[in-house]
Amino acid sequence: MIIKNLTKRWGILALLGLFVLTACQQDKEMAADSAKLSVEFEKYELENGLDVILHKDKSDPIVSLAIQYGVGSNREKTGRTGFAHLFEHMLFQESENVGQDQFFKIIQDAGGTLNGGTWKDGTIYYEVVPNNALETILWLESDRMGYLINTVTESAFYNQQEVVQNEKRQRVDNNPYGHTNWVLDKNIYPEGHPYNWQVIGELVDLQNATVEDVKEFYDKFYGPNNATLVLAGDFETEDAKALIEKYFGEIKRRQEVAKLEPMPVTIDETKRLYHEDNFATTAQLNMVWPTLQQYTDDAYALDFLAEILSSGKKAPMYKVLVKDKELTSRTVAYNNSQEIAGEFHVIITANNGVNLNDVEAGINEAFALFEETGVTDRDIERIKAGLETQFYNGISSVLGKSFQLAQYNVFAGDPGFIEQDIENIKKVTKEDVMRVYEKYIKDKPYVMTSFVPKGQTELIASNSEVAPVVEEAIVENVAKEVVDSQEEIAKTPSNIDRSTQPAQGPSPKLNIPQSWSKELANGMKVYGIQQDEIPVVNFSIVMEGGHLLDDMEKNGVANLMTDIMMEGTANKTPEELEEEIELLGASINMYTTRESIVIQGNTLVRNLQKTLDLVQEVLMEPRWDEEEFARIKLATVNQIKRSDANPNAVAGRVYNKLLYGEDHIFSYPTSGTVESVEAITMDDLKAYYEKNFSPSVSNMHIVGKIDQAGALAAVAGLEKAWAAKEVTIPEYPIPDPRDRSSVYFVDIPNAKQSVINIGYIALSRTNPDFYPAEVMNYKLGGSFSGSVNMILREEKGYTYGARTYFGGTKIPGTFTASSSVRTNTTGESVQIFRDEIRKYKDGISEEDLEFTKNALIKSNARRFETQFSLLGMLQEMSTYGLAPDYISQEEATVRNMTLEQHKTLANKYLDESKMAYLVVGDATTQFAQFKDMGFDEVLLVDKQGEEVELEEVKQ
Repeated sequence: MIIKNLTKRWGILALLGLFVLTACQQDKEMAADSAKLSVEFEKYELENGLDVILHKDKSDPIVSLAIQYGVGSNREKTGRTGFAHLFEHMLFQESENVGQDQFFKIIQDAGGTLNGGTWKDGTIYYEVVPNNALETILWLESDRMGYLINTVTESAFYNQQEVVQNEKRQRVDNNPYGHTNWVLDKNIYPEGHPYNWQVIGELVDLQNATVEDVKEFYDKFYGPNNATLVLAGDFETEDAKALIEKYFGEIKRRQEVAKLEPMPVTIDETKRLYHEDNFATTAQLNMVWPTLQQYTDDAYALDFLAEILSSGKKAPMYKVLVKDKELTSRTVAYNNSQEIAGEFHVIITANNGVNLNDVEAGINEAFALFEETGVTDRDIERIKAGLETQFYNGISSVLGKSFQLAQYNVFAGDPGFIEQDIENIKKVTKEDVMRVYEKYIKDKPYVMTSFVPKGQTELIASNSEVAPVVEEAIVENVAKEVVDSQEEIAKTPSNIDRSTQPAQGPSPKLNIPQSWSKELANGMKVYGIQQDEIPVVNFSIVMEGGHLLDDMEKNGVANLMTDIMMEGTANKTPEELEEEIELLGASINMYTTRESIVIQGNTLVRNLQKTLDLVQEVLMEPRWDEEEFARIKLATVNQIKRSDANPNAVAGRVYNKLLYGEDHIFSYPTSGTVESVEAITMDDLKAYYEKNFSPSVSNMHIVGKIDQAGALAAVAGLEKAWAAKEVTIPEYPIPDPRDRSSVYFVDIPNAKQSVINIGYIALSRTNPDFYPAEVMNYKLGGSFSGSVNMILREEKGYTYGARTYFGGTKIPGTFTASSSVRTNTTGESVQIFRDEIRKYKDGISEEDLEFTKNALIKSNARRFETQFSLLGMLQEMSTYGLAPDYISQEEATVRNMTLEQHKTLANKYLDESKMAYLVVGDATTQFAQFKDMGFDEVLLVDKQGEEVELEEVKQ
């Protein structure tokens, strides 16, 4: 997995979807407690140089192990790029004492989860498991640290080369604007600088890498003396220390790895480059200035500068580019300070047809406005206010705390650097923000990229030169035969028996958190769970209806509703509402799903009442701002047009239309179409609101450090103010079951991958068979170890991942098998899906059923850790009328399933001869083969799912 350079507000790395954020105290009454915004730990070092950090947290019966190595793509060299990431993949294959593909299987069998990630400055591996599997994960991680390299065979290496190349195709080559960072880094950083290349590496380097290269890389960078091990969770300190010494203590030091010194860069003149993008439907402008490394005073101030320039309705870029000139619907700026250097980014994805010269002029006008208006103390206060909430959210899981401790230890030399980080943030002043703007941005050279849709060079910013982007050619797939040596793999000597997986004690017993519920006088039901681990509350209001209540002729009203409702209130302008929420350190989001409208919030306990008061004002006193409505419509139309550039979005839209048919609302996207959105008026929104917003079809959920009495008191105002009305949820006919196998092919010329969706309408979440069917599906494609993924990814190397799943709500959902595969393997991949689904109906082995049971039952120990996961549990209970102990009922379903029941379910719900086979890819090279593959019909369709003739396909 590649961890991308995400927008980072405070210079803290975003790892694997968990943001480890710092915090700052704003309220005077909390100032004395600021030192508490840290994670307690014990740090020591083994004789071999391994840094060990322990953090005890007994709130859940789980442990997290994270090992961060001091090696990212910044340790590579020209001509051998992509090694850090490629090697990360190799470490999941096998080691001397752990068999091929067993890492995932062993952890899943224990009820755990695992993964790894690579970014420019580091590589990290992690597991989260029930506490009885602690010794198992220490055995696994130590084996790949000290006992791996003899297993790196030609065939295993070739397979992962293919997987990584597919990851590049999926993340970069098959995505709009995917090559942008390659162009930027090549022009910001000189040849030889560690940030000159991408983490994924050059395709030619990946193809030319050898086993010997990998072994050299391992010996140099994967020693214990270049690693930090963090263990967090429910363990006994002395026991953990003994096990860590047992498994890691004997691993020998390897080469010494010197810490990289800062290498900030400057550029002498502005560089302007362009690229005609095969997937883009609108133009995008990037402007990037070189800055400096993380944890410096200027880096903190640059984070604030980015926020003030681009984020929110007070931002100069928003006012000029979005509100005044309507050039874009979203403005992005961020400072990306990393270990040895940094950049300040501005990214503007233009509205349809907008010329990037106008965008560039708008950015310059926004900078001029910023210079004129400056920075206020209130701006600084507004930005800092949310940091305390974000800090607690970041440490709500043991994995989040593991990441935080590891990162600070590696990059700051101290796991407790969080407190200094907080102080550094608190010191930022408005004068600092203006100073770094003058120093790094104003009138300074930058690198600018214009990425425009293919054939629309008139949109490129003036005086730009073509960027030398290398596009991979689509060629016929030629299988490479790799024959490994037949010699037995040599084992590195050890003082202990590493050949046998450690025994695990009893699994933690299922312990479902106690919940409560109450129906209010206005008909709204409130569900709650008290969790006292952090002083934060998460809440949601789920109102039934959503897209289901849209008029077929005015599709998209519900979606526009949730946007307009957050644009101020009758008493507050959009800017004032946004600022009030931010000053509370809270977040309030509103969004539309196919069957509901959801208001979701996150706030400190002490600010819950004020946050809910704002929610009440949003719900009860809409502003109906015509100016904002026009802006939202324009943004929505442009988002719909941009979605045509995303093969996955196209696949999802066409798949729904093919399966549900034109008479069902699910065949239409929640966002609406360009035509339907343009036809919607403010009166349509008001009518939807008056008819469908009611507590009688609403459920509220509250999780956090608050008891039932406190929660009910907090919602008393909403109970009194919000009167009930009758709302009727429409029912739509489900199409008759399919009676044939049909291939539908959507052409994306020169696509480097094909997106595959295979399936049909299956069953609803309320069907008694739904959860048993999910259990049945687990070994087919419900996990990494599912058969479709093991064949398409691990055996063939055709994809980055393949899955199968059931997706149902109150309305019957689909069974779907899906993947994105290398273009020249499209036909074979579809056939593999078809074969595996058919063979699965013959039944699975007793071993596979036992694996399924272990993975699903034991993983319940991880199910209740965070407030967000508890909120999801309450929402599932309320939506489907489930009992408070429904998870124990599900566990009984898993425990009692027999091979015969499993086979019966597979034969009842899997019929590959009646599925729709949707492929979104390059028709010129891939379409014709399907006519000879035994399908009942093979059709070419457009991006709206309408049948077209081959000659109509735009080449």
